[in-house]
Amino acid sequence: MASKFQSRLVGTIILVAIGVIVLPDLLDGKKMHYQEDVASIPLRPELDSDIERFEILDPIEDQVALPDSPVTVTESSTAISKEATHQTVTTTTRPVIEKNDYQDSAWIIQLMALRNAENAKNVVADLQRRGYQAHTKQENDFTRIIIGPDVSKSKLENQLVELEKITGAKGQLLKFKPLNP
Repeated sequence: MASKFQSRLVGTIILVAIGVIVLPDLLDGKKMHYQEDVASIPLRPELDSDIERFEILDPIEDQVALPDSPVTVTESSTAISKEATHQTVTTTTRPVIEKNDYQDSAWIIQLMALRNAENAKNVVADLQRRGYQAHTKQENDFTRIIIGPDVSKSKLENQLVELEKITGAKGQLLKFKPLNP
């Protein structure tokens, strides 16, 4: 037979369970059930028998007077009176001066020149995977590997140190000439 302590413990657990389960329902009082108003969406819209009718109006011609001339022009017509055809307009054009500021501010790194074009393409592909703006340039028997162009000289100087660690080649920092790169 169970001890008195075990019996009291089981009784206490049962009373607490009943209190937790039943008391909230008893103390809650009159429950109000809330029901949300939900409208269903119809599959087809219901058409009213009163269909709206729109009246199509003819366009209205507006008379517009040009400044400094007695001639009036209608918006819908393209005909101009004879008085308006004798008026001439003179325009002058100024030559535009080209500014090539980028020639003085862009830089490239000439990393190395290889005889084997396939090796150069492999090095460029590896550098591009690492996030560098690498290109090849074919000159005579050599294929040059070029990084850039970039307007930040300090950025390319930092890349020059990183590239020497990656490839083992000591590159040169050169000014970028867009017409003859």
